[in-house]
Amino acid sequence: MTELSDFQKNSYDKLNTESVSLFCCFNPVPKRLKGFISNHVNMKLLKTCIILLLVYVLFFTLRNMALLQINFEENSIIFLKKVTSAPSTGPVLAPYMPDNFCTIKPLSSADAKEERLLLDSIAWPETPPLPAPFSLNQTSNAAHSTFTILPRRGGGDWHVGDQLEVIIQMYNFQGNPKRSGGDAIVARLHNRALEAGVAGQVVDLLNGSYSAVFSLLWEGSAQVEVTLVHSSEAVTVLRRLNRDHPDRVRFQSVFRSGSISESTVCNVCLRQTSQPQCNYTDLHTGDPWFCYKPKNLSCDARFNHMKTGYNNVLKTEELKLFQRNVNLKVFIPASGPASVTVLPRRKGRPAVNQDSGKSGLSGYYYQGVWRSLGGFNVHQFNNDSAISQCLKGKVVHMYGDSTIRQWFEYLDASLPEAKAVNLNSPMQAGPYMIWENANKIMVTYRIHGLPLRISIIPTSKECYVSKELDTLVGGTNTVVVLGIWAHFSTFPIELYIRRLQSIRRAVVRLLNRAPGTLVVIRTGTLQAMHVGNVISNGDWFSFQVDKVLRAMFKGLKVQLVDAWDMVLAHHLPHNIHPKRPIIKNMVDVLLSYICPQKKR
Repeated sequence: MTELSDFQKNSYDKLNTESVSLFCCFNPVPKRLKGFISNHVNMKLLKTCIILLLVYVLFFTLRNMALLQINFEENSIIFLKKVTSAPSTGPVLAPYMPDNFCTIKPLSSADAKEERLLLDSIAWPETPPLPAPFSLNQTSNAAHSTFTILPRRGGGDWHVGDQLEVIIQMYNFQGNPKRSGGDAIVARLHNRALEAGVAGQVVDLLNGSYSAVFSLLWEGSAQVEVTLVHSSEAVTVLRRLNRDHPDRVRFQSVFRSGSISESTVCNVCLRQTSQPQCNYTDLHTGDPWFCYKPKNLSCDARFNHMKTGYNNVLKTEELKLFQRNVNLKVFIPASGPASVTVLPRRKGRPAVNQDSGKSGLSGYYYQGVWRSLGGFNVHQFNNDSAISQCLKGKVVHMYGDSTIRQWFEYLDASLPEAKAVNLNSPMQAGPYMIWENANKIMVTYRIHGLPLRISIIPTSKECYVSKELDTLVGGTNTVVVLGIWAHFSTFPIELYIRRLQSIRRAVVRLLNRAPGTLVVIRTGTLQAMHVGNVISNGDWFSFQVDKVLRAMFKGLKVQLVDAWDMVLAHHLPHNIHPKRPIIKNMVDVLLSYICPQKKR
């Protein structure tokens, strides 16, 4: 039963009191007055009391019904705006977004619970508000900050297999130590002469200092490199961008019918105006997309999709937090030695490749070659013949963004006998297909569904990965490669979670009907940093989606290509589209999954 407010209780008490006072009309008339009152008068008085009673009852009933209605409407509004816990079955409301202009579909109770766990797992430490009036003085400064290599636990020399720990202390521009965390920092250990490198694991100690731990995996010199990607104050700004400006990438579509053509703005997060909207939410996957309806054409006349630019949503003072060589991807100096000398492995210690994932690392570079940790062998496919022999009789389907298209282009160039099948496909988007008849090799590529930062794509070429996976037969000669991350970094992370949940369900269906199918997933990548891509796709955003991607497919029978570590550990500059030496190593990992026993 609905609980009444204090105001409603008082109203009901008043109604009861006033009603009781009316009942005096029905009290017995004193005997001494009976003689003075005629029957006619008594009947008129009785009728008057009844009428008054009915009027009062009707008045207070209507008033309290109005109060109940107001209270119900207020509670309903609150319910629609707050995140609610789901019952054992049934959907829950989408998380509240600013101005309600981000449409995110409801989740089942199980998916909502998973989403909560995922959001908790990527929760970033609290970051400070911007100084007012704004000044860089109190913000993180790489030049004043330092890192220190800690002595080996137990003392003595460093050996292969040991763990090297570094403490990083952040200072501000005035040279004072920071007292809170939230800076975005990456680290690696490397030896340029040996072309060796491994990523470090950075832990925020929440007091202005950080710990970075490295596995020592080769003999010789090992140089520590620590990079401030973003100050904690910059992260405060980046959080604001995704909260207040998820529509900062501009998209539009052309609508066409005969000689009439119109263009309108489109997005997942489309602000409410007086202009009607066309709803293009995919009926199969539930993935949302909207466009403002053109004035003179119907929603059915939508002809294409394109990215038209970015809205500069950084305030003037905020730009100072994203200065190259100042506080944007800047090396932090060492307070003492920046390197150690590593001696051979001690007798009785296990081999490096028997790590079994204990370090949390997927691998490392040595002599320019990626070596896997955990017992998985990465083979080298150094010529066209080795690649074609591995792919003989295979069908490889690639779905994702341009970072997956790089792999397709690498295989296309490595299979000179393969012929491109003309599918009248637009540049960048696909679908593309190559076919090598001699070895019966087919490789396809198709870009994932909206949102897409792409120059132009006809609506007829749009597709969603989960829908495509549901059309595959699968089997032991089928390989599915997925890479979906970069185009989602400007949106609420809940949108990305829902997309991956949809794809994961399709992967599970595929593996259930064709258990021999090999599914390989590429992770996100660090990139070169400047103000432009901070707005669109900075490393802090990529870090969030990368963690969600890994967690989403953990426990499934899928394989991972750790592009994040492969870019971080390499000596080449960070790039969202890595250079060929890194791509070659990535494809070697992919081919090693396809051919664990390398074909000669």
